[in-house]
Parts: sequence; C-alpha cells; structure tokens
Amino acid sequence: MVGRRMGEGLYKMIRRFFSKNLQKYKQSCTQLLKLSKNEARNIIDTMETILCDADDSPRIFNCLRERGKKCYICTNNSTRSREGLLKKALQYGFQINIQNILTSAHTLAHYLKDLEFLNTVYIIGKEGIAQELDAVDIKHTQTGPDILNCTLDEYIEHIRLESDVGAVVVGFDDHISFPKLMKALHYLEGGERCLFLATNTDETFSRTSVICPGSGVIVRSVEFGAKRTATIIGKPSTYLCSSLIKSGELRPETTLMIGDRGNIDILFGYNCGFHTMLVGSGIHGLDDVRKWRNSNDPELYKQVPDFYLPKFGDLMQILYH
Repeated sequence: MVGRRMGEGLYKMIRRFFSKNLQKYKQSCTQLLKLSKNEARNIIDTMETILCDADDSPRIFNCLRERGKKCYICTNNSTRSREGLLKKALQYGFQINIQNILTSAHTLAHYLKDLEFLNTVYIIGKEGIAQELDAVDIKHTQTGPDILNCTLDEYIEHIRLESDVGAVVVGFDDHISFPKLMKALHYLEGGERCLFLATNTDETFSRTSVICPGSGVIVRSVEFGAKRTATIIGKPSTYLCSSLIKSGELRPETTLMIGDRGNIDILFGYNCGFHTMLVGSGIHGLDDVRKWRNSNDPELYKQVPDFYLPKFGDLMQILYH
C-alpha cells in the first residue's frame, strides 16, 4: 500500500513537472508528428482530460480512456438530446456514459433552470432542444415546420402567438421559415424581459459534397432583425464546462481540447484556459493558422492552437508506435 502511494505521488509530481513545461507550447501550433515520439507521447500523457467533438473516432476515444484519461464528447449539436447522442455514440462503439457528453442543448436547458425560468420558450430548433427543456420541466413551443402557405396578410390574420414567452432560443433548424423568424422578432420586441439565447453560431456544415448553412446563419438573421445580440451557450462560450471547472472535475492546466474549427473549438479551449489541438481534416488547417498568426486582430490570434495534427487518427501513431 505504501509503495503504491509513493508510486502515485511520484506520478503526480512528474505530471505537474510536464504540465508546467507545456507552457512553452502555448499558441505555437506545434506539429506533434514532427516531434520525437517520446516528446509527443509525454505531452498527451500529461493531460488528465481530453475533450473532443469527434463523433466518428471511437477507437481513439476508447484508447485514450484505456490510458486513464477522462474523455468527453463536447458538441454544439443541438438536434439530439444527450440521451439521443449517447445512444448514437454507443452504436458507434464509444465507451462512454451520459455524464461524459456535453451538449449545447442540455447546457442551455440547465442555464434556464438555474435562472428559475417559469415562462414559455419559443424554439427555433430541433427536438433535441425541446427534449432537454422537457427534462427540466420548462414549457416550450413545438418544433417542426411552420410554413407560409398563403399570403402574408392571411397568415398574420390567423397567427397564433403565445402570451407568456420569456425566452427565444435559436439552434439549428432545417425547417427555418419566414413565420418562425417573424415570431422570434415579435417576442424579442419585448426587450430584456425576453431572453435571447442561442445554442451556437457554427456557420456551415457539410453533407457529402454540399455545404449547408449552420445555426450561425439563423442566429445572425434573428440578431440583425431584433437589433440584439444572443447569449451563446455552446462553444466558444465557456458554459459547457463551467460547472465541471468550478467543481474541480476539470483542471484547465491538464485538459486538452481537440477540434477542427479555430473559431469554435480552439477558441473555446482558449476561453476555458485549456490546451488546444487543431486537427486539419475538417474546417480549418495550417493555412488558416498562418493567417491568424499574421493578423493584427487579437481575436483571430486566440484561434492559434497549441498543437496540430493532420487528422484525429494520427494520435494512434503517437500513443502506440
């Protein structure tokens, strides 16, 4: 028992040493594959917690867990509830429980619960938001199509508006329509008495060879019309991890955020005080990092990651070869 305690103490001391040593990599965009295997492996081994937005890499996620890491899926996806995302993750082969899935919809619902919100939420979004609001007993409008199948005057003549809407919530909605935007602006006309929340502002996402508008396109439209700025609950805001940091479950100095978007994932890590790694297989790559580095805009410079890998799967080369 004494030997085990001494071993654990030595391990923690070594980890603290390497953790302090990591400061030299801050916003350096160090390419891990260009380091020696030992140096790259030491960097990963120093991390106690790994956050990633990868929903298609269960093998690497599970390998990191087997190496003693606390691993979280951290996503802006609000189309499914945490329960729905857990079911999907398990089908893909992730070794994960619901507490290790952090989502914008779940966090948003608990944000309202913590405010002791008692009114109705008007939703522009999918069933994931509705299900998370149901889980905390918050009333909301229905999701799904709301189309203009007549003249605008005819629609307005028969429009149904809720009398007690106290928050407008905007997320991804593939049924976005003129009536939905009109209702959101009507409710927000109530001023600060009506909260204006958004799950995230991701600009686009891809489906096979097609680029699709993301939640951010809808959020910015409502912001422009309402002349108000939404409170963003998902990345890059810190709400997703604030309770875990406050409780001590996450220690920023030994937490690594991995993602493929500089303005979402890397900026989120920066805002939380985490170490950050950009993977170049998604939205942003090394060319983008060079632009951020050379920019005079300090906000862009925040997107420069500590580390870089061409793809998430390259972690296997570091961990096991």
